[in-house]
Amino acid sequence: MTKAHPPKTAPAAAPAAPPAAVPAAAPAKEAKAAAPSAEAGAPQLDVSSAKHLVSVFSKESTVKIGTGTTARITKQMMYYYAAERADGKFDLQALSLTNVPFGSKTPVARETLLKDYMPEPQKYNKEVLPAMREVTKCTATADRHRMKGETFSAEFEYGKALKIDVENVRANFGIGLCYLSRGDKDKARQVFERVCGLEDAFQAEHKHLFNEFGINLRKSGMYDEAVVYYQKALVPSPDDENIHYNIARAAYSKGDLPTTKEHLKQCLTMNPQHREAGLFIKHLKKEAEAKKGGK
Repeated sequence: MTKAHPPKTAPAAAPAAPPAAVPAAAPAKEAKAAAPSAEAGAPQLDVSSAKHLVSVFSKESTVKIGTGTTARITKQMMYYYAAERADGKFDLQALSLTNVPFGSKTPVARETLLKDYMPEPQKYNKEVLPAMREVTKCTATADRHRMKGETFSAEFEYGKALKIDVENVRANFGIGLCYLSRGDKDKARQVFERVCGLEDAFQAEHKHLFNEFGINLRKSGMYDEAVVYYQKALVPSPDDENIHYNIARAAYSKGDLPTTKEHLKQCLTMNPQHREAGLFIKHLKKEAEAKKGGK
């Protein structure tokens, strides 16, 4: 990732920016990754391995409709996407009307799955897998357009993916980055709110995307959103010093020095050799001395 440097001076309403040696982006190891492979955006599939089962299962349930004398009991068939985990349990997710997994994951034991649910391999092969592949295809095409700076074409392809899978992490991050690159803060804020509600958005496999999105929130002047966003990223990765550093950057940009210092301290506690955080601390000290000298 090309390191962007904050300006040497800031508007009167905001604190002075750190010295040019402090990069605005994350450290080198957080650099922007190359375009993800075509299979990176789909839910985890392992159709080539007998070790991990993925398929669709159904379960019939009774539902009460209406009240009083008009109440009646009806049967309803629910379909679920099941993906085996490393511990042998299965994560169950309901299928949307567009035949993709959505909502929270519920872990169930293999014995429970096979006892209480009916396998639906035909639905998986003919409806679910094609829908998931189409989402993957659209997001991969969109990623290529975005990497070339073709944001409108990228937005169109991300939009196609989101019509099928509104919770797709790659498509949400991607379309949000398109909005930010065009300065459309209102739409970017809508994506920010949606992303913060996605269960998988801050997992390690999407780290390069959520880091890039957070950096661009800050660069777009959306400092409050950037701070909240990175704080959510800390939940699954509390020991990531670079997230603390990025919170400090966003907090500094909005003039919140206590939060800036707190997260720089945590960053350096985790990694005393963090070069950018060390330079940032030195700058804050010089800035404080300059203010005292000016009184």
